[in-house]
Amino acid sequence: QVQLVESGGGLVQPGGSLRLSCAASGSLPDPYVIGWFRQAPGKKRERIACIRGNDGIVDYTDSVKGRFTISEDHAKNTVYLQMDGLKSEDTAIYYCAARWWGIIGVPLDDDYDYWGQGTQVTVTA
Repeated sequence: QVQLVESGGGLVQPGGSLRLSCAASGSLPDPYVIGWFRQAPGKKRERIACIRGNDGIVDYTDSVKGRFTISEDHAKNTVYLQMDGLKSEDTAIYYCAARWWGIIGVPLDDDYDYWGQGTQVTVTA
């Protein structure tokens, strides 16, 4: 059974930074991809970044490109989301998720098998 636990959320001012962590335990699918998603109140869940576990290929949605960086520490079984230049519109609950992915490219949907419980990010002055 795979478990994902997010941490690192909090309250930050516009322009500030946060680093989210997604710690994985159990046996991840092989090969796998881990994605970061967010959901703001009254809005649909949005895929914002993902990373392929076997080769480190990453992908971002346009709204976070150049501001957010996804990375993975295999030794710690942890995926990070470094968020810089935060804006009020980044306020949301952030989730990480995992799924099997053994084909080219990256998944563009949210059809992931394992999800964390989420961590709140609030950007406000």
